Amino acid sequence: MNLRLETENDYKETEHVTREAFWNVYRPGCNEHLILHRLRKSSTFIKDLDYVVEEKGIIIGNIIYTKMIKEGNICENIIAFGPVSVLPKFQNQGIGSLLITKTLQRSKDLGFKAVLITGNPKYYKKFGFISASKYSIHLPNFSIDDEAVFFMVKELEDGYLMKHSGTYSFDTNFDSSDLELENFEKQFPYKKKRDSKPSDL
Repeated sequence: MNLRLETENDYKETEHVTREAFWNVYRPGCNEHLILHRLRKSSTFIKDLDYVVEEKGIIIGNIIYTKMIKEGNICENIIAFGPVSVLPKFQNQGIGSLLITKTLQRSKDLGFKAVLITGNPKYYKKFGFISASKYSIHLPNFSIDDEAVFFMVKELEDGYLMKHSGTYSFDTNFDSSDLELENFEKQFPYKKKRDSKPSDL
């Protein structure tokens, strides 16, 4: 198993991995492969933290990082990761944890001060993430009194966030239209979407 930086020649294969990883998980079909495609073109994209895992020359996992936005300005020290993708047949084997652990250390080595994410608190607690509200850090459109437990942070430099509270946003490229997704999907082999569920995101 080989962990390395992604190259532009990997882009289409990694988008396929991401599509396979998220297909029908949180909604019928998925849009994470389109998000990945869009984020790579963004000014917030951090190329030095775009990693893949290979097994016998085949990409089986990927993680990317972007810079957060605060009051309309790109943060140079506070970043986010995601999507994190692992092919279904390689899931639950520690590959996602490997990607996260290694790149968090790499983020620290590169001088970044903190990482913000959204996700399952029970899962990300093991990587040292805690509720962002503990540092008075919040998402737009959420009350400062509302502890959005899925919005979490990990300091890479102890004490840094005590002076950097406020409202932070993720890159707008995490949002996509249904029409854009429909057109992007034409580049990939047909996959059947499941029916919608009340719990879908």
